[in-house]
Amino acid sequence: MIIYLQMIESDADKTKFEQLYTAYKGLMFHVALSILKNEPDAEDAVHQAFLSVIENLKKISDVRCPKTRAYIVIITERKAIDMIRSRSKLVDMAFEENSFGIDISLPGDHGLGDAMAQLPAAYREILLLRYYNGYSVRELAPMLHMKKDAAQKLLWRAKKALQKNMEGDEQNGQHALD
Repeated sequence: MIIYLQMIESDADKTKFEQLYTAYKGLMFHVALSILKNEPDAEDAVHQAFLSVIENLKKISDVRCPKTRAYIVIITERKAIDMIRSRSKLVDMAFEENSFGIDISLPGDHGLGDAMAQLPAAYREILLLRYYNGYSVRELAPMLHMKKDAAQKLLWRAKKALQKNMEGDEQNGQHALD
């Protein structure tokens, strides 16, 4: 943690980072390990995620809130997927969009929660970052290591997939808005 703290200038930000580190390091490792299936790689992904958190520390207002937890999990998933992608030049957007990341059990609400849980990780992540965390596409692009147009296209595909999942629930006799 000392190395991370040396990268941060203000004492308030150092305190905030220490709280984030203590609260989320275990969760981050679990998320990365569930994707990478390898402890050293998971540690590397967590390290990269913490570097990204430091870059965006000003955007985190409350350490122990659901939005921060979601943000931390999404960033860790992205870093783990980036590691898989970087290993092979053959991996393309199809892999990215079809990777389901960590398993999410269906909430059983037969609505938005179930439809979101059925989405691939890349779609879930961009939808959550955009609509739950409130980041603009311009802010999302560098976070996700893509150009603005690619982030916009991914968001569009994610919305289409979510719409299809919602319509599928309604066609199966389940009411998505109950």
